Amino acid sequence: MSKVLVRNYSISLDGYGAGHEQSLENPLGVGGSKLHDWIFATRSGNQMIGQEGGNEGLDDDFFKNRGTGVGATIMGRNMFGPVRGPWGESEWTGWWGEDPPFHHPVFVLTHHARPPLEMEGGTTFYFVDGGIEAALRAALEAAGDRDVLVGGGAATMRQYLRASLIDDLHLAMVPILLGGGERLFDDLGPGARDYHCVEHVCSPAVTHVRLVRTS
Repeated sequence: MSKVLVRNYSISLDGYGAGHEQSLENPLGVGGSKLHDWIFATRSGNQMIGQEGGNEGLDDDFFKNRGTGVGATIMGRNMFGPVRGPWGESEWTGWWGEDPPFHHPVFVLTHHARPPLEMEGGTTFYFVDGGIEAALRAALEAAGDRDVLVGGGAATMRQYLRASLIDDLHLAMVPILLGGGERLFDDLGPGARDYHCVEHVCSPAVTHVRLVRTS
C-alpha cells in the first residue's frame, strides 16, 4: 500500500523551514539557504546539481534515498516559485530548470488553475486548486503502487500533518537559528499525538529524526 512521506526536510533549531522575506533572490528567505548546506556537502547532493565530490556517510545515506519508491510529489505553490495571485502571462516553470530532479508527476497546490506543465526528464507539474485532499487523491492515482512525497514548504506540510495524512516524516534538524519565517509545528492539533519517533541519529552537520504515524 502506498505511503505519504516527507524526506530530508530541513528545519532550524527554532523550527523554521524557511527564513523571512522569501523572494526570487532568496527562495528560502534571509539565511534560509543555510538549511541546505548539509545536502550540498554530500556526494548525492552534488550529483543532483551535476557536480563531483562530496561526503559519504550518514547524511549521504539519507539524501541519496530521497526518491526511492516515490511515484509522485506534492508541493505548495510557494515551493514551486515566487509568483503570487493569478498566473496571468507568467512563464515561470519552477526553480529547477528545464529538467527538474523529480522525474515523475508533481502536484502543486494553488488557488489559481493553470494547465499542466510538461518538462524534460519525465516531470510534469499539475496545478491543483481543490485543496490538499484532492491533490493527494491525484498523486496517489499517479503513483500507482509507489509512494507519494510531500516536498514542502512548511505551510503545505503543516496542512497534511494537521489532517494526519502523512505516514512517515523525516526531518533534518540543522543547528542554526533563523528567528523568523515559516514554522513547521504551529497549530497541528490533537493529531500530532499520533506521531512517534522511530529514529534519531546525528552527524556532525545535522540531526535526523523520523516520526511515524501509528494510528
